[in-house]
Amino acid sequence: MKYSVLRKAVISLFLLLMLSGCATIDFGHPSDPLEAANRKIDVFNQKFDKAVAKPVAKGYRKVTPDPLDKGISNFFNNLADVPSAANNLFQLKPVRALNDIGRVCVNTTIGLLGFFDVASDMGMPNYKEDLGQTLGYWGVGDKPFLVIPFLGPSTLRDFVGTFGDFYMNPVSYSSQGVYWTLVTLNLVDRRADLLEAGDVLDEAAVDRYSFMREFYLQKRESAINDGESNMDEDFFDEDVFFDEEPSDHPPDF
Repeated sequence: MKYSVLRKAVISLFLLLMLSGCATIDFGHPSDPLEAANRKIDVFNQKFDKAVAKPVAKGYRKVTPDPLDKGISNFFNNLADVPSAANNLFQLKPVRALNDIGRVCVNTTIGLLGFFDVASDMGMPNYKEDLGQTLGYWGVGDKPFLVIPFLGPSTLRDFVGTFGDFYMNPVSYSSQGVYWTLVTLNLVDRRADLLEAGDVLDEAAVDRYSFMREFYLQKRESAINDGESNMDEDFFDEDVFFDEEPSDHPPDF
């Protein structure tokens, strides 16, 4: 049942992108030929976030004690170490893969199903590789940039990669009721963790969409290169992105 729903959602998404993108193709940014369609989806996402996701996240944060909130985040991070281990193997990084497997073993047992990140305290790094990074590692490009309804910025490469990571994550093999409960809890927890960051982005004195796109692409480039990227040192200069008064000439990306 859950796989049927997921498949229908994917088909609907691509039909939406094809119909809106073909009519509104804009080659202003080399990685974003569907910019006009993406901007419309981003506006929809902002409205949904303001009306639903953000209020729910604030309510969750208000009623959830900090230790429990941290434990829930750790629980899902522990599950994500499973596909991370597989992706490190796909990238021919066996030492990192063994590290991820070790993290899962330690945090699942000593860390009580991952609610406590004991592995990090023991000096085991948290790499978090995903299939999008793996595809990028083997040369798959980041075009086109996409804004996914409800989920936000991505690329075609990363969007495809999420399905591989989904099938490698233990959550996907739980019963239908448990699956949807965990997925919902994970999304709410992640949104709650981003409340402050979202406020900063909303207040930035630049084109919000362009900032989001450039930040995402640079962040993914850095992740694929294990922390090395071509990001300009001044890219996040507060004088550029967080002026108190809007500039008449926003930065040209």
